[in-house]
Amino acid sequence: MLSKSLRRQLVAKTAWRGFASTAARKADFTHAVIGGGAVGLAIARQLVARDGTSTLIIERNSRVGEETSSRNSEVIHAGLYYGKDTLKTELCVRGRHMMYDLAERYSIPYNNMGKWIVAQTHQQWEELVKVHKFTQTLEGVPTEFVSLERAAKEEPFVQAKAGILESPTTGIIDSHSYMQFLLGDFEDKGGDVALNSPVISISALGDKGSRGWSITTKDKSTGEETTFTSETIINSAGLGACGINNMILPSNRHQTQHYAKGNYFSYAASSPTTTHLIYPAPTPGLGGLGTHLTLDISGRIRFGPDVEWVDSPTDLSVNTTRMPEAIEAIKQYLPSIKEEAIVPDYAGIRPKLGKNSAVASGKGFLDFWIKKEEGYEGFVNLLGIESPGLTSSLAIGEMVEGLLYK
Repeated sequence: MLSKSLRRQLVAKTAWRGFASTAARKADFTHAVIGGGAVGLAIARQLVARDGTSTLIIERNSRVGEETSSRNSEVIHAGLYYGKDTLKTELCVRGRHMMYDLAERYSIPYNNMGKWIVAQTHQQWEELVKVHKFTQTLEGVPTEFVSLERAAKEEPFVQAKAGILESPTTGIIDSHSYMQFLLGDFEDKGGDVALNSPVISISALGDKGSRGWSITTKDKSTGEETTFTSETIINSAGLGACGINNMILPSNRHQTQHYAKGNYFSYAASSPTTTHLIYPAPTPGLGGLGTHLTLDISGRIRFGPDVEWVDSPTDLSVNTTRMPEAIEAIKQYLPSIKEEAIVPDYAGIRPKLGKNSAVASGKGFLDFWIKKEEGYEGFVNLLGIESPGLTSSLAIGEMVEGLLYK
C-alpha cells in the first residue's frame, strides 16, 4: 500500500481541475509504472535509481506478481526461437545475462541446468537443425547436438527417436524470490507501491501529456478514488495493458487483447526423472513451445503449458479435460511416465496481441511492443509482453529508461 505520508500528501492536493493555468506546477511523481509484475518491477527498479526522481508502481491486485509473472514455467530462456533482429531475441539474450548475474550476486535461487529439445520424426529433426543454424548467427546463444551415447548415459528415461539439441544456457529461477528482491530493492531506493488500486481513468495534461498525466485509481477494498499526477506513464499492465492503451490513445490506435491459457500439471512419483529441462521440437504456428517438462528449484517435475485460447483471463483453474492430450504429448518424450501420478497443478494466461500468433519464428509471429508512443509526451507503452518476458525483464527495464531519457 502507499505509505501514510504519501496518502496524506495526495489527499492534501486538490484534483487537477483547472490545470490549464499557465502557472508551472510539479507533478506528484516523476514516473508512474502501471503493473507490478516482473516486468513492471524491473522497470520501476531501473527508474527509481535516477537522482531527483520519484517512482510509483500501481498494481490492481493485493500483491505484486500475482498474474502472468507467477503462473509460468519460471524458465530463464536462452533466446532460441524468436527470429533475428527482434526485440524478443535482443532482450531475452541481454536479460538472461543480467538475470544470472543478479541471481548470483544476491543469492536468488536459480539453476542453470540446460535444456534438451527432442525430435521424434524427421520433420521435427529439421526444426532442430533450423534452430541450431539460427543460434549460430547470434552471439552468446550456444547450442549443440547430443550424441545417442551421451543421451543414454545422462537421461536414460528420455526418448528422442530422431535427435536432441541442447541449449546449455537455459535454466530456471524462483520467480517469487526474484520479484520479492526487485520489490524490496525498489522500496529501499525510495519507491512507492499502490496495491489494490486498479486504474479507472487517465487524462493527458496539456497537449497529449506535454504537462504530464492525471491518473485516477479506485481502492478495491474501500471504493475510494484517488487522483494524482505523474510526469511520465509506463504501461506495463500485462493482461490489462490493452485497456490502459485504450484509455490514452484515440480509437484508431486501440488494441484488442487475446488470451492464451496454459494448463500445468505436476508429477507425484519418484521415477522417471530428468536432470535437464525437456522440450519437444518447436511447431510453427502453435502459439507456444509445446507441453514441456520443467523442474522447479526443489527438482520437482511439472509439465506444461499447453495452449488454450480463452475469451477472459479470469478463470485460472486447470482445465482437466485437456489432461489426456497433455499426457499423450508427454509420453512422446517420456514414455515410461506413470500416468496416474500426473495431476492438475496451476494455470496461467499469456497476453497476446494477435490470436494464434506463434512463439516460434513461424507464420504469425508477433514481437514485443515496447515503444514511446508517437505524439504523446512521456508515455511508454508495453503490449503483448509474454514469454520470454520474465527472462527479458531486466533488459526491458534498461530499454524503457533509454526511451525516456536517451
